[in-house]
Amino acid sequence: MSAQAYMSAEVNALYQQACSAEYQNNIPDAIEKLKQAISMEGNDSLLYTKLAGIYSDIGDYDKALEAYQKAIELKPDDAFIYISVGSIYETQGKFNEAFQAYSKAMEIFPEYKYNYLNIANAQYQMRDYKNAVITYGRFLEVYPQHWDARENLAAAYLALNMPEKAVKEYTTLYNKNSSKFKNLANYGIALVKVGEYAKGAEILEKAIENDSENTSCHVSLALAYQELGNNDLALEQYNIVFKQLPNLHSIRLDYANLLADMKKNPEALEQYKIYIANYPNDIRAYKNSAIVYKRMNNLDLAIENYEKTLTIKPDDLDVKKDLASCYHQKKNYIQALKYYDEILKVEPDDIDTKTNKAIALHALDRFEDAIILYEEVLAVKDNPTVETNLIKAIISEGFVYLNANNYSKSVEYFQKAITKDSANDYAYYGLAKAYRGLEINEKAGEMYEKAIALNPEKTLYSNEYGEFIAALYNQNTEVADDLPEISLSDDGQLVNNNPDLLKKNKDLILLGDENYRKKDYEEALKNYQSALDINPSDEVTLLKMGNIYKLKNDNKNAAEFYKRSIVVKPDYTDGWFNLGLVYANENNITEAKNSFNRVIEADPQYAYAYYALAIAAETEKNKTEALKNYKLFLQYNKDLANVSQVQDRIKSLEK
Repeated sequence: MSAQAYMSAEVNALYQQACSAEYQNNIPDAIEKLKQAISMEGNDSLLYTKLAGIYSDIGDYDKALEAYQKAIELKPDDAFIYISVGSIYETQGKFNEAFQAYSKAMEIFPEYKYNYLNIANAQYQMRDYKNAVITYGRFLEVYPQHWDARENLAAAYLALNMPEKAVKEYTTLYNKNSSKFKNLANYGIALVKVGEYAKGAEILEKAIENDSENTSCHVSLALAYQELGNNDLALEQYNIVFKQLPNLHSIRLDYANLLADMKKNPEALEQYKIYIANYPNDIRAYKNSAIVYKRMNNLDLAIENYEKTLTIKPDDLDVKKDLASCYHQKKNYIQALKYYDEILKVEPDDIDTKTNKAIALHALDRFEDAIILYEEVLAVKDNPTVETNLIKAIISEGFVYLNANNYSKSVEYFQKAITKDSANDYAYYGLAKAYRGLEINEKAGEMYEKAIALNPEKTLYSNEYGEFIAALYNQNTEVADDLPEISLSDDGQLVNNNPDLLKKNKDLILLGDENYRKKDYEEALKNYQSALDINPSDEVTLLKMGNIYKLKNDNKNAAEFYKRSIVVKPDYTDGWFNLGLVYANENNITEAKNSFNRVIEADPQYAYAYYALAIAAETEKNKTEALKNYKLFLQYNKDLANVSQVQDRIKSLEK
């Protein structure tokens, strides 16, 4: 009304005639009347605005924009002219220009909150979804019940991959009036994205009833069926999708996964190949292909695909675990170990990997390393299979030392195996052979007999035992036909009452002792060895032999006889102590400490074992341990010779 106040009567009449003609849908006459009015009074923006509106209604947007531009020149602060201009641009798909026009209107007239909807719609069409969400929010603060705005907001959330928020908006609208609800497709897609597969499938089925050509609906419905385990229905939907869009390769990974789940392995692999050709850097396709190949027992192609995955993502631990498993199955234990080690660098407490690594080491005859890992696993978790493997590895290591003629060490391993499994016939068999190598024949025979008793059907044991007895008989008849038969007690002592044999054994030891005092060590060794030929289980004479070799700085032979003495008598403290001294001489502090600790286990008051441990601790710069052992030495020591020296060491360490 205020705009018309400036019109002359004649111009106003023409304006009214134009409005009447427009109402009667006589558009040409309306345009003509307005042009006449403009020719008479061209400075009235209302005339241009009316003309622009008519041009816009008939789709002549260029003329409409031209008229609006003239109106803006005459009345630049009219926000609604800009809104009309924005509407035309939006209709033309010129969303950036529409946004500029709507923004100008907001700048002029910020109180007009409804314009937020125009701006938000333009932002949405420009794919500026983040700002569209913000602007829709501002609009809905004023008009919270606006249906279209909420639908558009939900669509923006979905475009931003915020399906939870999209579902919230769509659910509110759907529950409010399901018959009015139009965005079934987006709602169903959003539901599938948030994992509501059953509800999503229900909505998508309705959407497809309305629009069977909506490929996105078919894709999401296929995924929903797939997640629900309705594989046949999922397959049907994928077939529809590829019929509609044969080159829609982005979903072939999911399609291939479905085929793999349905055990259609060749078909799945074909789809993985197509997907990889189009998306060569997606590691999921290589991983899943490898899984299928592994299931088909084609380990070479499984390995090829796993290794391709690692070229793209070198730190993928799951792939390394699968790859190690494939190499392990191929019995390529070297390659398997490479990956087991890489896994354990990152996950040092992975029990399964430790177990598998131990098995691989075991298979490579690296028994000692396998034993360490088996024991680490069992320290964390009981596992009967691992326990069995550990015992086998211990026995195998015992045979390694047996074959190397290191009989004392082999005895340690076989005894350890028997401690863990007292019914293991093979461990007793190995122990028999080790005792035989040490010439402790009585114990060798005993171990043969135990092995045979545990497994009488094992002819190896009985045959070898028979050979052993025959060899002993031949040896006795050839070397000592004149000597009566003797026997040994369980602790290795002579038990027969033959005075000649007893006297000969004692005389040889006494003669050896005499030569030892004279420092005629070679003769002493001969005497002691002759005594041992009669009674090889005499731990004291074995110790004396070790002592002579120790004096001669022959640590190897010294250690061998000390070990034989503790094989004969496992809690023989002097044997363990002197063995510890040999290890200390060789600077093998760990084994030295182990030996001294075995002394204390057998005799907690063995003072010099504490003294030796204190010296070892000082070597390792462990003051606390050294002090503790020096003080224990003083507590149990009965020899005053070293007391003052030890007291001085304690004072020095406590400074």
